[in-house]
Amino acid sequence: MKLHHLRPPEGAVRDRKRVGRGKAAGQGKTAGRGTKGLKARNQTKQGFEGGQMPLQRRVPKLKGFTNPNRKEVAVVNVDRLAQVFDAGSEIGPQVLRERGLVRDGLPVKVLGRGDVDRPLVVRAQSVSASARSKIEAAGGSVEIIDER
Repeated sequence: MKLHHLRPPEGAVRDRKRVGRGKAAGQGKTAGRGTKGLKARNQTKQGFEGGQMPLQRRVPKLKGFTNPNRKEVAVVNVDRLAQVFDAGSEIGPQVLRERGLVRDGLPVKVLGRGDVDRPLVVRAQSVSASARSKIEAAGGSVEIIDER
C-alpha cells in the first residue's frame, strides 16, 4: 500500500451544501438565511451587538481598584531585624535605609513575621501588635515616631 492508495472510509466525506441553487436543491431562494435583515444580506462584524455597546468595550480594561487615599509604607519584619542587628541595637528609619532594608521616602512599619531572640530598641512610624509583643518579649522596646 502506498500513500496515493489511501482513501477515507465510505460515508466519511460529504459533498458541500450548495445553497441558493433553486427550489429543487432544497436550499434555494433565501439559502437558509431566513428573510430580510442584515444577517440575510451580509456578514456582521465579529462581536457586533446591533448598536449596543459591545462587550469588549463595556468591560473595564484594568481589573481591581486603586484606593486614592492609600497610605504607602515600607515594611520590615522582625525576623529580618534579628538577622541584621545585634542585641541592644537602636534601630530607626535612617538606620534601616542605610542598611538597605527599606526604601527612601516612605514611613516605616515593623511587622511580626518570624521571631526575635535578642533585645532590640526599635523606633518606627508604626508597629503591628504582634511585632510589638515579640520585640518586648525578647527584652527590647518599641517607640512610635511621627517624622517621615
